Amino acid sequence: MGELTGADIAAFLAGLREGDEQHGPLAASSAGRAVIAVRGLHAFAAAQGLTTADPARLVRPPAPPRRLPKAITVDEVERLLAAAGPMPGPGGPPGAGGAASAVQLRDRALLEFLYGTGARISEAVGLDIDELDLAGEGVVRLSGKGGKQRIVPVGSYASQALDAYLVRARPALAAAAARSAAPPARVPAAVFLNARGGRLTRQGAWLVLHAAADRAGLASLSPHTLRHSFATHLLDGGADIRVVQELLGHASVTTTQIYTLVTVEKLREVYAAAHPRALG
Repeated sequence: MGELTGADIAAFLAGLREGDEQHGPLAASSAGRAVIAVRGLHAFAAAQGLTTADPARLVRPPAPPRRLPKAITVDEVERLLAAAGPMPGPGGPPGAGGAASAVQLRDRALLEFLYGTGARISEAVGLDIDELDLAGEGVVRLSGKGGKQRIVPVGSYASQALDAYLVRARPALAAAAARSAAPPARVPAAVFLNARGGRLTRQGAWLVLHAAADRAGLASLSPHTLRHSFATHLLDGGADIRVVQELLGHASVTTTQIYTLVTVEKLREVYAAAHPRALG
């Protein structure tokens, strides 16, 4: 072990990635795990005094390929939102005369909010009433990673769905908290409540999304799907990447730039399909 050098370890890594006649090439993640094991062995040997140097110290595992965020089309977003519940219009209390139920109004408002603001699901379920300003400037104050806050506009569709939910459905859900406890439980300040009148959890919001996706025939949607779609559709519509960065709450524009790769890939697909000399 003492005769090995950093070049030997790097050559070992290269061999894993390239493969040979007996072994196929390893993916970056698999080769990375092997290199991490080798680094651990050499670090242990050096710490125990079994060797005078650690040749693997400067050999880094290969970075895995950057996965592009999955965004769905505008038509698919509309199908997803419609599957959550009907877009609320004027009417009486939920459930009256065939109107949407309280849960349907909440689900539609939640998904409209996620797509209309680009909020993370954790930000949506953590949102309190006093952080939402629909009557005034039509904005919401979101608390992102590290407690960093940002102000994001709420679109007209999301505002309409939220207003109907807050006026016609949230009081019905909040009443469940009073019925389920003795003495009556204090209703949380949360915007989004569950069927028992408590704050909707991240898992509960995830289930809302997946139930709507199943009804819409959309498979493999992640909790971040609407956030990814929000950013991608803004960039497709010509929004400045710095504005999208602020709306998403990214600390660096580098994080936001991955969405430009999605739009470039879309342009490449359209070009290849439409231009008469795109393909040989």
